This record gives sequence, structure tokens and C-alpha cells, in this order.
Amino acid sequence: MCGIAGLICENHESRIKAMTDIMAYRGPDDEGFHSEATISLGQRRLSINDLAGGHQPIPNEEGTLWLVCNGEIYNSPTLRDQLKGRGHSFKTATDVEVILHLYEEKGENCFADLRGMFAVAIWDAPRRRLVMARDHLGQKPLFYASNGASFAFASEPKSVLASGLLERKVDLEGLWHYMSLRYLPDDRSLFDGVRKLPAATYAIWQDGAVTTRRYWSLDTFRDKIDGTEKELTDKLESLLLDTISLHLLSDVPVGTFLSGGIDSSLITAMTAKITGKSFHTFSIGVNDQINELPWAEKIARQYGLDWKTETVEADLVANLPEMVFHMDEPADPFGVGVYLVSQLAAKYDKVVLSGDGGDENFAGYDRFAGQKLARLYGLVPGFLRRGVAAPLIGLIPESFGYKSLAGKLRWLNDIGGHARTPGDAYARSMSVLRFTQEQKDDLFTDDAQRRIADTDSVRQILKYFDDGTASEYLDRMLYTDLMTRIPDQLLAITDRMSMAHSIEVRPPLIDYRVTEFAASLPCSIKLRGTGRGLKYILRNVAKRYMGADLVDRPKQGFGFPIAKWLRSDLAPFQRNLFRESRFVELGLFRQEAIDRLVEEHIGGKADHNFRLWILINLELWHRICIEGQSVGECHEFIERLRKN
Repeated sequence: MCGIAGLICENHESRIKAMTDIMAYRGPDDEGFHSEATISLGQRRLSINDLAGGHQPIPNEEGTLWLVCNGEIYNSPTLRDQLKGRGHSFKTATDVEVILHLYEEKGENCFADLRGMFAVAIWDAPRRRLVMARDHLGQKPLFYASNGASFAFASEPKSVLASGLLERKVDLEGLWHYMSLRYLPDDRSLFDGVRKLPAATYAIWQDGAVTTRRYWSLDTFRDKIDGTEKELTDKLESLLLDTISLHLLSDVPVGTFLSGGIDSSLITAMTAKITGKSFHTFSIGVNDQINELPWAEKIARQYGLDWKTETVEADLVANLPEMVFHMDEPADPFGVGVYLVSQLAAKYDKVVLSGDGGDENFAGYDRFAGQKLARLYGLVPGFLRRGVAAPLIGLIPESFGYKSLAGKLRWLNDIGGHARTPGDAYARSMSVLRFTQEQKDDLFTDDAQRRIADTDSVRQILKYFDDGTASEYLDRMLYTDLMTRIPDQLLAITDRMSMAHSIEVRPPLIDYRVTEFAASLPCSIKLRGTGRGLKYILRNVAKRYMGADLVDRPKQGFGFPIAKWLRSDLAPFQRNLFRESRFVELGLFRQEAIDRLVEEHIGGKADHNFRLWILINLELWHRICIEGQSVGECHEFIERLRKN
């Protein structure tokens, strides 16, 4: 695990260290560089495998290929034995060196052979080309920028910008889509000129041009497997045990995150069964916030684990400067939990397993079941929805609480009332709590909108939902999530919030073999209504490792009462912040649109907490990531606004 960077331009040797220094937290144990006439490669290392000898960049036997890699290759022992049998010699005992020798044999076709999480770059000196790739689901990040004959890549956008190739400017199209989707789609970032290499994709830079190609597609949704409920549950359990065993590859101790939910509890319990010994497991609780610490403690005690837990103050704004700095984009509330539990874990371990991916692979969100209800509601004649249902729903007071009744009914009315097709319903559900097309038209100035080439955020979803990979409605939603929210939101947040504390997080439930198996399962065994019917087969496996009381209780999630805070403690802060809005000053947002959202929320007319949270984060993001304010300066700015 580490941070990697590379630069092709004049004076590359003098710039590469600045690119690696700015992300030293990704690899505090070591740094390494390799430079030739036209290129420099750099790496910051978090030592996990081959602690003494795993220095990067790594050359091949002849010194004609050089590799830097961020990640772990779980099937490397098998691949290493095969490669040695074919005459390859290794310079290190690291897992990632197998990529270099596979490339010698297969070129860019080698990446499909890897089972793991990785972002890798190989300088092929004889062919004067740079080959880069990301893992199947996008667990490890890679960004790049091309400027004529010059080229830069790195694990983080801030590192690419440190190359000096680009001016720091907002990518308006990326911003437009982020406001609706809560993530930056495909190759987008928030920085003009900085591109993200998509998951399951390799890129080749040669002669000043960049070409990209996918090396893996999730094509098992139509190849449904047969079997009884018990047989399929047995197969899933066996696959998970095998996958977790592979994820324990490490020369340092491996712990687990334990939120108390089903997914992290199952990963923790299975790890205990595999290892047969105690290990650290980490949980956090937050004052004034929903938490599942009692359930986490129950699992830790059941398996005799060394449970490390902390209860912290729920001051999200106090953590925002650090989180925005590490994200290089707005900080999602989900990321707060990852940030805080990683901070705890860093006191004890370098590597932890997590439960990420269970909801997306096995249908664990309420919205998957809610879509069916929304489609039925859409069959109600329009005059009844508009003339009867909508006014009645409007009379229900908004509690501004987590999953409030008013919020659920308004969601149902909006989705069922606006959607023309199943794809429209799903796409609308992804943006209705953030900024719909109509709300963006109100927020963005006319001049800003004229500068955006593609304003169709719905298409970013429908291009997967409607591409024919999956046929059943549930599978189409799951597939779209796996192609969008998983690589571009969930895994991005997990990577950056954990690496902020030099922690490597490994999520077995999003291993691509598990994803392929989950896609092949009949929809009826993944989703059977709401509550206990969510991720039905995964619950079946979980019941073999923990009590039914934990498995069958209602899903809680990890949430903060942001809506209430924005009406009380944070009300003066946000008013002061938006009076100094950078996006208004730049002519991108309308002041009156922001003010209307603030006053409607504070006045109790509507719950705009998701929208206001995005706007607050964007203001801090611009100051840190575009203007170059330090984290300390941003803290001082926040304190000034909170006191006024």
C-alpha cells in the first residue's frame, strides 16, 4: 500500500519529489524514485509485505521495465510459483512484483489475471510507453493529466497538480454532475484537466497520446446459477471464507473494522474462524448519533477479540478541513465514520478488513425495495397523486430526523410521480435528495450553464441501467451501483479517509470474484421485501456465525443528525459562510438560490440538509484545493464564522 506518481516532461527529476511529498501519509515508511532521460517515477511506501526488501520502483531482470504499484495482489503466491516455473527471477518478496513479470509475458493483457486491489504503472523503456491500470472494482485510485508532450499520474489529484503541469481550476462539468450524483462519474474529477482512470481499465501513454480500454466486464447477471437455498448459501459461505483467507496476506498483523452491522460483523466473525486467534477489531461511537456499539461488543466478546473502541464528539465541521484535503473533493458524511475509526486503528495496526460492498452486491438498501413501491405508486392516476396524495403528504410535518416519515413519503411521491420509465425512477432516486435538474437550473447561473457541454446527469446512470448487461429490475439497479457508486463514491471515500491515517483497508465483500458470484444469484434470494428481506442470502450466512437477534434487527446505518444541526448550532455558521461564497463570486451559483435553501431549511419548510452539506463542503474545498489555503488556515476561517 502506498502512493505512486510519475512525470514525463522537462525537469521531471526536480518535480517528482514534490508529487510524492504531498501524499507522504499514504506511505510514511519509505520513499523511492527512478529517473531516466524523459521520465521519473516515485513512490511513498506503507510497508506490509517484504518489510525489508520491498522497495519501489521495482525493475525487471534486465532493467528495461520499471513498476510502481499501490495495492495488494492476493493471488500473488500462486502467480509467483507459476512465473518462477517459467524461468522468471524475482528481486523482492513483495506481492506486486508478479505484475511486472506477467507484463513481460502478456503485455497489457496481464491485468485480468490479478485478484486484488491495485493501481499500477509500468514504464516500458524499449517501447517508450507508460502502461497504467486499476483493479476490477476501483478500490485503488489513479489520476492523470496530459498536456501536450507532458504527462503526469498519481494516486491523488493534489499530487498530479503538484507536478506544475496544470493551473488549478474547477471542472464545471464534473461539478454539475457531482451536485446530482454525489460522486464524480467515469473519468471526471473536480479539477479541470485532471482525469480519473476508471475501474477495470488500463491506459497507455505513448507519443503524447493516451488510449484507454476496459479489461474486465461484469457479465454474470444473465448467467443465473441453480440450487436450493441451502446449496446457494453454502456456496456463498465457502467463497467468502476463501476470499477472506486471501485477504489476510500480510507480513504485519491484520485487524477488522466492526461497526456492529451485519457486513462488518460477518467479516470479523469469519476472520476469527479462519485465524483461530484473537486480533484487534475497531469500533467507534459518536455522541448524539446513531451507533451500534452494543452489537459490536457482542461480536467481539463472542469471538474473544481484542476490541478497541472510542466514543468521540460529533463535531463534523471541526473535521472538515482535514477530510476535504484528503478527499480532494467534498467530504461525504459517510466518510466521517471511516475517518474516525481509521484514526483509532492507526494506533495499533496498518491493515484492516472492512464490510464495504455487502449492500451493493446483495441488495441491502431500503431504496432497492422502495423502488418497487414507487413503481406501483406511479400507476395511480396523476390527478389523484397531484390533487389528493401530494397535498396530504405536504401536511405531514418534517421531523428532520433519520429516515423520517415525511421524508420517505415525499421521496415516494417524487419518484413515483415524475418517472416515466424504470430507469427514470432509479435515476431520479439517486438525485432527489441532492440536486435535481430543476434545482441545478435554479442554482447555476446562466453563464455557468452555457459553459457546460453535457448537462444530462441522468444519462450518467442510464447508460449502465439500460445497456443490457442485466435484465431484471433489481439486477439493473445493482449493476448500475457497482459501475458508479462503488468505484466513484464508496471505495473512493474508504481509500482516502483510511489512507489519511496510513491505514490499508481491504474489503473482501467487493472482491471481483464475490461480485461475479453475487451477480449470478437469482434476485429472489437477494431481496425478499424490506427489513429482514434485504440481502437475504447474506443474512443466511451471517446467522451461522452470530445470533438471529443481530442479523434480523432493523438496519440502522451510520448517520449524523445533520439536518437538525443545520437548523440550530450550525445555522449562523452556514449563513456567514454563504455570504462569502466563492462560487457566487466566480459567477457560478446564484446567491438568491443558496439563500432560499438556507432559509427554507432553518424555517422548517423543507429538509435541504443533503444539499446544504454539499454547498458547505464546496466552499471549503475551493479554499483548500483551488486557492491553496492550508488546513490550519481553513480551521481559522471556520472558527471566525462560528463566532460571528
